[in-house]
Amino acid sequence: MGRQIIGLPTYNAFDGRSEYAVRKAYCDAIAAASAIPLLLPLLTNEDLLWETYGLLDGLLLCGGGDVAAEHYDGADSGRLTFVDSERDRVELTLTQWALRDRLPVLGICRGIQLLNVAAGGTLIQDIPSECPGALKHRSRRRSAHDVTVQPGTLLAGFLAPGESLGKELRIAVNSRHHQAVRKVAPRFIASAYAPDGIIEGIEVASKEDGFAVGVQWHAENLVPEAPEMVNLFRRFVETCQRRGCDNEYQSATKSCRCPSRGV
Repeated sequence: MGRQIIGLPTYNAFDGRSEYAVRKAYCDAIAAASAIPLLLPLLTNEDLLWETYGLLDGLLLCGGGDVAAEHYDGADSGRLTFVDSERDRVELTLTQWALRDRLPVLGICRGIQLLNVAAGGTLIQDIPSECPGALKHRSRRRSAHDVTVQPGTLLAGFLAPGESLGKELRIAVNSRHHQAVRKVAPRFIASAYAPDGIIEGIEVASKEDGFAVGVQWHAENLVPEAPEMVNLFRRFVETCQRRGCDNEYQSATKSCRCPSRGV
């Protein structure tokens, strides 16, 4: 059994250079959990994207710019920033494949929003203008506010194994976002909240739907100092165990996907 391979979709560099990028902290957090971070280019050829997807044992959706409003039946409010249509296309495709195949997914910041949209949910486009009285969710502070994680959830079990069965878990997090989950996607539940009621965590509602969790804070920047965040990446990687080929991973248009290697 080799190490798990976790796919990290890249994005187009914001400064206009012809480069794909991803922040080093995400790769470091996955590597610290003893898995291999595999950076995924924004391929336009869907067959090549499918074959790349076949290499993965898990999918990490990283932070970044805003998801275009067109993907969740919303009109653009004019407050969206750093929209990357190529990234939206690739991440939505990969995430929908992963949800169908029950390939484990972890979404961080933009990643929780993309995960929610891919599963059929909607977003708050701009917290300051749409949510009067909300906390300041764009902060440079390493500990911006607390979040309350619901007991018995996947997220609680991943952050604090063995301590989350009967009580709410409260942890301090960083915060660098102006969008958030509005309507939680079907077959998902909200698993964590900020003090102002903004949703800070979502996850699949049933184990039958596999493993998909999103957090609104930047957990990768809190590794290795915060034990809860170390646990989050470690348990995510443990969930991404290699599986053998199974007819369950067939579709009408694609070959059987074998997560143990290729397609």
